Amino acid sequence: MSTPRDPEPGPRVVLGVAGGIAAYKAALLLRELSESGHDVTVVPTAASEHFVGRATWEALSGKPVASDVWTRADEVPHVRLGRHADLVVVAPATADLLARAAHGLADDLLTNVLLTATCPVLLVPAMHTEMWLNPAVQANVALLRSRGVTVLDPASGRLTGADTGPGRMPEPADVAAACRRLLGSGSRPRDLEGRRVVVSAGGTREPLDPVRFLGNRSSGRQGVALAAAAAARGARVTLVAAHLEVPVPAGVEVVGVTTAAELGEAVRARAAGSDVVVMAAAVADFRPATRTSTKIKKSDDPARDPVVVLERNPDVLAGLVRERVGAAPVVVGFAAETGDASGSVLEHGRAKLARKGCDLLVLNEVGETRGFAAATNAVTLLGADGSEREVPEAGKDVVADAVWDAVVPMLTSPATPTGGTTPLETGAP
Repeated sequence: MSTPRDPEPGPRVVLGVAGGIAAYKAALLLRELSESGHDVTVVPTAASEHFVGRATWEALSGKPVASDVWTRADEVPHVRLGRHADLVVVAPATADLLARAAHGLADDLLTNVLLTATCPVLLVPAMHTEMWLNPAVQANVALLRSRGVTVLDPASGRLTGADTGPGRMPEPADVAAACRRLLGSGSRPRDLEGRRVVVSAGGTREPLDPVRFLGNRSSGRQGVALAAAAAARGARVTLVAAHLEVPVPAGVEVVGVTTAAELGEAVRARAAGSDVVVMAAAVADFRPATRTSTKIKKSDDPARDPVVVLERNPDVLAGLVRERVGAAPVVVGFAAETGDASGSVLEHGRAKLARKGCDLLVLNEVGETRGFAAATNAVTLLGADGSEREVPEAGKDVVADAVWDAVVPMLTSPATPTGGTTPLETGAP
């Protein structure tokens, strides 16, 4: 009679916990990772045990826990843990922890692990707003990112006491998703190493009055997936983000915008030094010709109801193609289309590719239950060389990798080392 085998251990994760009030969220993160098959070892700092005790970590992880290098010294934990881990994540990462990590201090087990880790490292800051915005903290974050460490931006919201602002630790589910992306990056080719990539995502909003705007149903999922996939393949990524309904990916620079004009300005400012620009945002074709400074009121007389006059937004995609020097950057457009009496989705896509002049057009059909805000997408990749490739319905991360698979062969010039990993008519949902 055969005995059942223990399940194969999952990815080995070291979960560091620094001494902040958000340490309680790390317990939820531990559960998220453990229940999804990760083999988690918790390394708390001594200060963190004022918030969550060692017994909690041992009970949840099923492993002994230590914060100093002397416990089980015969196993040399300060070297072994870092060498054998597939990912080291520190959540929360306090201002003190960020400073010690940036300057290579090794005064406890966790900072020793950070020095010996040869795997991806994810730091999740959590602190008071004034601390996060302090120039010293920002300089430490920039230094860590320049060395290839992924440092998430904190969320904005309720902090200790009645204060609110940036500095809140992201929710455990969002941190777990960032962990999975970094762990999955090992299975992706590093074929964008040294490349600079700009991706636009989300839906713009064109104000009509102080409370109303013209917008669209884009969630930004596809653009965020494209940014995350590019970072995982080694690119240095800037995400120009309009209204997003999903968390921004780890390890990318984020530039927030609202209107089509703001998006166009942000993309143009960063396109000159980039290798690829992917215009995945759903940007309004039109904007109100007049924006009122006060809320538009309805009257009792329907004849006096206001008429909204629209004007065109500039076509940034076509402008990028016209303004680029030589073959750089490679420009990728998105076309969210519906068929009509004048042509099919594919016919409209081909016509748009010809008008815009971009190198690749990602064509997707949208509708009430398709494309926008959905977890999956189905697209057709139309190349300027006449090529055509269908990507069947799949997760938007799969679609993102298919887009990069098509873009990489277009990058003919050598990559330039970057020192870190880290108004369009149509758009991506």
